[in-house]
Amino acid sequence: MAPAPMITSAATADKVVHEIRRKQRADGPATVLGIGTANPETCMSQDEYPDYYFRVTNSEHFPHLKDRLKRICKKSGIEKRFMYVLNDEVLEAHPEFTDRNLPSLDARVEITSKAVPELAAAAATKAIADWGRPATDITHLIFSTYSAVKAPSGDRYLASLLGLRPTVSRTVLSLHGCYGGGRALQLAKELAENNRGARVLVACAEMTLIAFYGPEEGADDTMIGHALFGDGSGAVIVGADPDDAVERPLFEMAFASQTTVPNTEHLITMQHNMGGMDYHVGSGVPEIIGSNIEQCLVDAFDSIAVKAKWNDLFWAVHPGGRRILDVIQEVLGLGDGALAASRKVLREFGNMSGTTVVFVLSELRRRFEANGVEGGEWGALMAFGPGVTVETILLRIASGLKKN
Repeated sequence: MAPAPMITSAATADKVVHEIRRKQRADGPATVLGIGTANPETCMSQDEYPDYYFRVTNSEHFPHLKDRLKRICKKSGIEKRFMYVLNDEVLEAHPEFTDRNLPSLDARVEITSKAVPELAAAAATKAIADWGRPATDITHLIFSTYSAVKAPSGDRYLASLLGLRPTVSRTVLSLHGCYGGGRALQLAKELAENNRGARVLVACAEMTLIAFYGPEEGADDTMIGHALFGDGSGAVIVGADPDDAVERPLFEMAFASQTTVPNTEHLITMQHNMGGMDYHVGSGVPEIIGSNIEQCLVDAFDSIAVKAKWNDLFWAVHPGGRRILDVIQEVLGLGDGALAASRKVLREFGNMSGTTVVFVLSELRRRFEANGVEGGEWGALMAFGPGVTVETILLRIASGLKKN
């Protein structure tokens, strides 16, 4: 074995360390190389849901609350949602799930700790196929969920389901809520750009089973949540310096940032209790997002010295609710079709928390492939959640979509 090279001076040491770091980093920006989505098999129209919900929770003695849920559902901009809990066998086996005052967290976690990674695997399998390389080429896994809280965590089970190699570097993001997908993608960008050759699998999956229970007087959060949230999983392969022979870059991830709005930590909260996960969404959240979103965008584009006109961008915005999209469109002065991808995902799937923005990205990709790339090459991915936290990722159309 050859002896290790001797470093004779501090200057030489600095040069060697700098060269090592340079070689460890990628040459270009992170890119999206594959996308996949999945939902549970059980689906219900928004019009049918109030009757179903009040029937299975034995709550027909609250007709005024049922009328309120019907009104919220009608105004939600949602036509249907996919939900694991719509399987009647689940509630027949666990009647305690409908009463938040009964201890049920253990049973919920037992189900979701298996079902959530399996749903994530369905989306990830599609993303890997879309990418075109074997699962064993994945070097990093980021798994985002609030639905499965158990160790070993869902990332471990997911890695086994996908056949990832034992050396894959795993990270779990928990309880980020609706900004979880944006956070996971930003972390994937940083891993890909600072580890030459890295291929990062981002998997987000959520199931409302963890927070499914009957209505209560004065608990408006329950009504709003049951009108909005659905189940789904989204997966993305992220890597820098794509191999043109086998990889097709879809979107460049040019810049990413996170902003926390001061004095808003009480507005969106989640907490696991004995009866499941309680969540709270305070009033005025859409307006708070609207009053901060433009500055987030200005700061992001200033960081890369790009002067952007909002109507020249394509938009992958988390559709937290119809009101949020309406406020964003109004504040930014966007044209009627600017948030069409977000509105379609909301209409067809509801709000799937952190997973939803991956569905929006997939819908944008579908539109570009069907109709060609129209307008400018720049876009913005944005997600919002507890904190109140705003995730911003600046995207650029990559060569794989420009060929269409």
